[in-house]
Amino acid sequence: MDHKMIAKQFLITGITMAVIAMILSILFRIQLAYPDKTFPLLTTLLGHFAPNGRISTEFYLSLVTIHGTIMVFFVLTAGLSGTFANLLIPLQIGARDMASPFMNMLSYWFFFMASVIMLSSFFVQSGPASGGWTIYPPLSALPKAMPGSGEGMTLWLISMVLFVASSLMGGINYVSTVLNMRTKGMDLWKMPLTIWALFLTAILGILAFPVLVAGVVLLIFDRSFGTSFYLSDIVLNGVQQPYEGGSPILFQHLFWFLGHPEVYIVIMPAMGISSEVMSVNSRKPIFGYHAMVYSLIGITVLSFIVWGHHMFVTGMNPFLGGVFMITTLIIAVPSAVKTFNWLATLWRGNIRFTPAMLFAIGMVSFFISGGLTGIFLGNAALDINLHDTYFVVAHFHLVMGSAAIFGMLAGVYHWFPKMFGKLMDEKLGYLHFWLTFIGAYLVFFPMHFMGLDGVPRRYYAFTEFASMQKWLTINTFITWAAIMAALAQVAFIYNFIVSIFAGKKTTQNPWQSNTLEWTAPVEHIHGNWPGEIPTVYRWPYDYSKPGAEEDFIPQTVPFSQTMSSNLPHDFEDNPAGMDELNKFNDKLKANDSETPKES
Repeated sequence: MDHKMIAKQFLITGITMAVIAMILSILFRIQLAYPDKTFPLLTTLLGHFAPNGRISTEFYLSLVTIHGTIMVFFVLTAGLSGTFANLLIPLQIGARDMASPFMNMLSYWFFFMASVIMLSSFFVQSGPASGGWTIYPPLSALPKAMPGSGEGMTLWLISMVLFVASSLMGGINYVSTVLNMRTKGMDLWKMPLTIWALFLTAILGILAFPVLVAGVVLLIFDRSFGTSFYLSDIVLNGVQQPYEGGSPILFQHLFWFLGHPEVYIVIMPAMGISSEVMSVNSRKPIFGYHAMVYSLIGITVLSFIVWGHHMFVTGMNPFLGGVFMITTLIIAVPSAVKTFNWLATLWRGNIRFTPAMLFAIGMVSFFISGGLTGIFLGNAALDINLHDTYFVVAHFHLVMGSAAIFGMLAGVYHWFPKMFGKLMDEKLGYLHFWLTFIGAYLVFFPMHFMGLDGVPRRYYAFTEFASMQKWLTINTFITWAAIMAALAQVAFIYNFIVSIFAGKKTTQNPWQSNTLEWTAPVEHIHGNWPGEIPTVYRWPYDYSKPGAEEDFIPQTVPFSQTMSSNLPHDFEDNPAGMDELNKFNDKLKANDSETPKES
C-alpha cells in the first residue's frame, strides 16, 4: 500500500495502455492512408474484424473510439495524475503516506479492473464500442443500432463507472493529504507548483466526474429499461421505436460538463510537472510563482463554465452561445499567463538540456501551437465551419494530447531516479525526444489545412468523395509520420525497462533540486524518511540566489545557515531572522572596511 509502489503501478499500467492505444491508431491510420488496398496480414491478425485484408467499417469506428477512450481516460488522466500524485504528493509536502493508504490502493485496483474490462470488449463477437469516445446517443443508447452498440458498449459503460470510482477515491485522498498532512513549515505558499497542479486537478475530478456517472446511469436506463432520457422519434430498420420526449442534447450537456474540465484534468498536472522541471534545469526561480498559482485556480474555476462551446452546432440559443464564447476566450488569459511565465523562466537561464528539460520545453511548444487554434474553435462563428473537421483533431491532439504526453514524459525522465534508484540513458532520451517531437508536428500540423478545407473527421475512406481525394497523399504522409513517432516509443520503452534493471545508480539528489523528495533516501523505505520528517523553511525555487555558495538551496536549509544568500523579503514573517541578517550584513561591512583598498 506504499504510495511509491502504487505510483509505479499506475505508471506501468498507463504505459501499457498507451502502447495499446498507439497500435490501434496505427491500424486506423493504415486504413486512411491506403483505403482501397488489401493487406492479408490484417485478416490473420484481426480475424473477422478485417475480412478480405481490409478493416471493416464497424471495426474502424471501434478503433477510433477505443483509441480516444484509452488515451483520454486511461493514459492522460489515470496514468498521468495517478502516477505523479501518488509519487509526489506525500514526498513533496513531507508526509509519510497518503491520508488513506487503503483507499489509495483500491483506487489503483479499480483502475486496473476498468482497464481489463475495456480491453476485454475486443473479444466479444460484436466488437468494442464504436460510437466515438464521447458515446453520443442514439448509437450508445440503442443496443441494436450497430455492432458496436451491443455488448462492447455495455462493457464500455461498466469500465467507465469503475474508472470514475477509482478517480474519486484517488482525488479525495489527494485533497485530504495536501490539506492535512503537510510537514512543519510547509504552508500553501511553499508548496511546489506540481502539488498545486495535482491538488487543483483532484478538486476538478471530484466535482466533474460524478456528472459523467449520472449521465451514464441514465444511458444505462435507456439501453436496458426502456426509458427515454436521450431518445425520441427513433426509426430503426424501418420500425418506429417506442421512445418519446427524450433528447440526445441532454447527454451532450452532461458529457461536456465533465468533458471540458477533463481537458484541464489532463493538462494541469503536465503544467505543474513542466514548471518544476524547467525551474530546476534553468537554475532559476520560477517566474511569477504567485501568478502561476492564481492562473491554475482561474483555470479550475473557468473550466466549469465553458462546456457549451462544444455544442455551438446543436441549435443553441445565440445569446447563450455568446456567453459560452466569452467565457471560453477568457480562459485563454490564465493560460497565457502561464505561457509567459514559462518563457520568462527560460530567459537567460543557465539551461541544462536534459531529456526531461527537452520534453518540458516541448510541452510548452505544443501548448502554444495548439492553444492558438483553440481561439478559432472558441469563436462560435468560426467553430460552426470547423466543427467535426480535422482542424478540431489537430487542435486537441496538440494542446491536450501531445502537450500532456510531453509533460508526462518530462516527469518520467525527471523522477525516474526517485522511483527506481537508477538513471535513464540520456542518448536514448534525446533520440526519443527528437523523433517524437518532429513526428507529432508532422502528424498533426497538416491536419489544420485538411480541416480548413472541410475534410470531416472519423470518415472511413475519403476516396469515395471526389473533393477529398486530393488529401490522400497527405493522409499517407501523416500515417508514415505516425509510424515514425510510434517507433520512437520503442526507444523509450527499451530505455525504461533496461534502466530499471541495469541503469546507473543514482545519487540522492542527481538534479540538485530544492524540493523535499530529494532529501529522502535513495532506497525506498515505508514512511519516506527514517526518523523525523524534515522541516521546511523556504519556497521550492531558491535557485542561483545572488551571493549563495551553490546555485540551489533546498527547502530544508534554515535561513541562518546560508545567511550570505538571504534577501530581506525572506524574513517578512521572521523578525528573528531579520535580526540575524542585519548582524551578518554588519559583519560583512566591518570585514570589508578592514580590507586594504587597491590604489
